[in-house]
Amino acid sequence: MIENAVLRLRAERLARATRPFLARGNRIPRCQRCLLPKKNCLCETLQPVAARSRFCLVMFDSEPMKPSNTGRLIADILPDTQAFGWSRTEPDPRLLAAVKNPDVQPLVVFPQSYADADRPVINRPPVNGKPPLFIMLDGTWTEARKMFRKSPWLDTLPVMSLTLSRPSNYQLRESHGDGQHCTAEVAAELLLQAGDTAAGTALFRHFDLFRQRYLAGKPHHPSHQQSAAVTSDD
Repeated sequence: MIENAVLRLRAERLARATRPFLARGNRIPRCQRCLLPKKNCLCETLQPVAARSRFCLVMFDSEPMKPSNTGRLIADILPDTQAFGWSRTEPDPRLLAAVKNPDVQPLVVFPQSYADADRPVINRPPVNGKPPLFIMLDGTWTEARKMFRKSPWLDTLPVMSLTLSRPSNYQLRESHGDGQHCTAEVAAELLLQAGDTAAGTALFRHFDLFRQRYLAGKPHHPSHQQSAAVTSDD
């Protein structure tokens, strides 16, 4: 098992739980690393890639435990990815230290339209100077907006507002608006635009495989029915 910060955060969250976390499809036997149905496990396909860019995931409470979460895919490809649970009133001291690290350029990844008029905004990832630290607010769209509004320790950091040309291919949760993309898709595009082509390509490939196998595990999805038909024919 390739260890990473998201797996550690998930373990910490489970250790604090006072009752079992029951996500959709909780009756299906799942791999406890990738959270896919065991028959669709993709752990053996993981191939980490080096990159100049760095990522810090700020995850809403139950997000690390959701099988549909794609933020953890970033840590699969970039094992040095940092991950912290979000708290409005008691932010993790390690998170505060990470965003103040003088060796990186911290950038809060979020749409420009939500930034205050006087807040610095960039639309292209920096390709020179210190490595960028892309801070991803990982949750549902409603949760992400809450984290953006109620995280004063991030307010002084520039906003990285990215325009993605390709449509989202997520399909695992309901979108709350046109043009919205999941965390892994945004991260992969950031990598490509930052010059980390190999890592960006690898993350897009990993996301596509994850999406295919996730949907194949849903009993009423066509890909699951096609898989079952092939099995029965054999």
